[in-house]
Amino acid sequence: MQPQSPTPDATASGQVADAVRGNWVDRLAPEATRPYLRLSRADRPIGTWLLLLPCWWGLALGMLWDQSPRWEDLWIFIGCGLGAWLMRGAGCTWNDITDRDIDGSVERTRSRPIPSGQVSVKQALAYMGAQALVAFAILLTFNAAAIALGFLSLLPVAIYPFAKRFTWWPQVFLGLAFNWGALLAWAAHTGSLHWAPVILYVAGICWTLFYDTIYAHQDAEDDALIGVKSTARLFGEASPQWLRAFQLLTVALLALAVVAAAAPRGTGAALAVALAGPCAMGLHMGWQLRRFDPDDNPTLLRLFRANRDTGLIPLIFFLAAVLA
Repeated sequence: MQPQSPTPDATASGQVADAVRGNWVDRLAPEATRPYLRLSRADRPIGTWLLLLPCWWGLALGMLWDQSPRWEDLWIFIGCGLGAWLMRGAGCTWNDITDRDIDGSVERTRSRPIPSGQVSVKQALAYMGAQALVAFAILLTFNAAAIALGFLSLLPVAIYPFAKRFTWWPQVFLGLAFNWGALLAWAAHTGSLHWAPVILYVAGICWTLFYDTIYAHQDAEDDALIGVKSTARLFGEASPQWLRAFQLLTVALLALAVVAAAAPRGTGAALAVALAGPCAMGLHMGWQLRRFDPDDNPTLLRLFRANRDTGLIPLIFFLAAVLA
């Protein structure tokens, strides 16, 4: 089944095919800003959530590890939110610049601002730089360890758009970029790294492999025609088994990260509450697996978007454990 195409009126107004219908960009944003907001995916907020939630996981487990929540953590919480919005926008702009020819050949992406002619490459580069500069200013309010990790995060962000050209596992590179915030936010709170955020980071990568394989099945036919690689194409009919493996790895590694963070100094109650988070997350991932149909693109998109809730579930338990 092909992705849902925009209506003629939507196409004329510049609406992107896979954007949420009636989103605030299409309804409320000044017309001149809409192509740029679409370029940064402001009309499709799920990506910001998926970039942000590992940051908040790292912050919560950092507070659980040292048993020392502070008022400055509120700014880390807010700063991660602002930074995730900006860097997701900058990363998507970079992705669309590098993929402009590919996007024009795929039904779901040909309505994006660059291939549809709403924004030029030079304008996109300028917009990407502006977003990155504001995000850099926010990063400078954190400690030295977090700033250093922020600079290092640019490497996987820069490489990811090219990964689909040379590997069947581009989702790994997306995971490397999208879960970096687990390391950065932990360091912003504690001032250093530890095994717990590293394990958390790997758990996040497994989660990314889960949700982005679901997402990539929307484009599997077009990707095959133009030679773009993905785990969806690699796994094919075996995708449910692979998704189950990623689910189990995510839950197991997330639980191990919780033990590494909470066991040394936390109470038994805090550890029990925090461990309930990975279990509940696994149940939500299982719900997605039961509804997975590689030939039903609208359902694939709904499942992908449902991963905002998937990531919020353990965060609620982690924050409750801090208070336990």
